[in-house]
Amino acid sequence: MMERVIVIGSPGSGKSSFARKLHTETGIPLYYLDMLWHKPDRTTVPQEEFDARLQVILDQDRWIMDGNYQRTLEKRLRVCDTVFLMDIPTETCIAGVEARIGRKREDMPWVETEFDEEFRQYIMEFSQARLPQIYALLETYQDRKNIVIFKSREEADRYNILKSGNPVNCG
Repeated sequence: MMERVIVIGSPGSGKSSFARKLHTETGIPLYYLDMLWHKPDRTTVPQEEFDARLQVILDQDRWIMDGNYQRTLEKRLRVCDTVFLMDIPTETCIAGVEARIGRKREDMPWVETEFDEEFRQYIMEFSQARLPQIYALLETYQDRKNIVIFKSREEADRYNILKSGNPVNCG
């Protein structure tokens, strides 16, 4: 049974869209880590403040957390029961970020007006620099967590949350 869920993956992979779908279908409260970290003026909160805000959520009985934030991933993995990893092709992630430029989103405290080159580079390197670490962490928790891996947005779109009971690995 899903009670504490994390949705992780590269920026632009569809994490927030899937997390919203999950929230709508389950009624589990949804938290966007970008909203904990970023301020509307495009600055960030101090790391200690972010960690304190995160802990308040982790202490709750039910939640969905949208966001990679690798520094806190193991902490979240220890207490979650379900993980959805969006292991989506880089080109799709780049297109996802490009498509949201200029759009107001509930998961970000400002409207992105441009695709920052540093951010683009982070996405370009994500599958080689970040995914191996994520998979290694997931492997250590594979016997204790429900882990679902999506290799395409279409897989995530087809995933039937309510009929699935306990998630199964799609990857």
